Amino acid sequence: MDREEKDFYKILGVARDATEDDIKRAFRKLAHQYHPDKHAGDKEKEEKFKRINEAYETLKDPGKRANYDRFGYAGSGAGVGGEYGGFGSDFQGIFTDVFSDFFGGGGGRRRPAPERGSDLRFDLDITFDEAAFGTEKTIRVPRTVACNTCGGSGAKPGTSPATCTTCGGAGQVRFQQGFFSIARTCPGCQGKGVTIKDPCTECRGAGKTRSVAPLTVKIPAGIDTGSRLRLSGEGEYGERNGPSGDLYIFITVAAHPIFKRENDDVICEVPVSFAQAALGSEIEVPTIEGPAKLKIPAGTQSGKVFRMPGKGIASVHTGKRGDERVVITLETPTKLNKRQKELLQEFAEISGEETTPLRKNFFSKVKEIFE
Repeated sequence: MDREEKDFYKILGVARDATEDDIKRAFRKLAHQYHPDKHAGDKEKEEKFKRINEAYETLKDPGKRANYDRFGYAGSGAGVGGEYGGFGSDFQGIFTDVFSDFFGGGGGRRRPAPERGSDLRFDLDITFDEAAFGTEKTIRVPRTVACNTCGGSGAKPGTSPATCTTCGGAGQVRFQQGFFSIARTCPGCQGKGVTIKDPCTECRGAGKTRSVAPLTVKIPAGIDTGSRLRLSGEGEYGERNGPSGDLYIFITVAAHPIFKRENDDVICEVPVSFAQAALGSEIEVPTIEGPAKLKIPAGTQSGKVFRMPGKGIASVHTGKRGDERVVITLETPTKLNKRQKELLQEFAEISGEETTPLRKNFFSKVKEIFE
């Protein structure tokens, strides 16, 4: 064996001051790359794998590594054949450690871990007023919960589940195929790690039952369509005493016959008569809290917007209220008696056709275009 083949640090691709973790990581990578089972019949790669294993066997052991650093290859004790033909006496333990990441867990027996339950979704429709001021709603959501009779154990009251004798509580059984250790779900307990001799009569051993018990949901003021509320732990029941999932409530707010919402502002279109708009007036407008007075000045045009501070919806985040925006709509009378027509005709004759600001501005622009 030449000098390069005897340099264990170079074989593993690590520095001479490498830590134990550095050495282990390097070995894992190389062992996976050169393992004989991946290169059947390739003698060159098999020899490479033997040298990689030999280097790791020496450098992972503090005593052997110290001797190697002091005396070199001759003092390392390497090259002595073992039960795996020069792969090292504890190669099987190393192999299991290296390849456990690829085949579902380590070689030790571990009871299956608790598993969190699934999250649930519920779509809730509320009114405009309920969204503006907040409310409480009672809903019924079908979901799995812990069985009240057995407390979630699945066993008949007075008894308890027993550790599965097939897998020893691991929930998996392992099969050795050459160098590979493959884990499969235990057929005796279906991966639960326990078996139930006397199942609960209520849940039939499942440890959980279906429920449609009522839930109270608090709807905060200011919520809007698309908002989502989370009820922690109100989702599906977790497996093996794991935590329950969460319930997510998605909100849809119904349209209002008068008001429209824009962020935290409320918009309301209010019709006024020609006389009110021309002469000015104090009108009554609706708000989300009831009627309120609004003064409109003389000469108010259709489409004019008046802002009423603090008459909107409270922010769901800050609590600060938005405004109400009142949009004036000028209402033209459709039925006029004889006297009304006479008065309007007289008004038109006195005023002239182009004395109103909007008409005058409009027709001046028309003349500019066509002249």
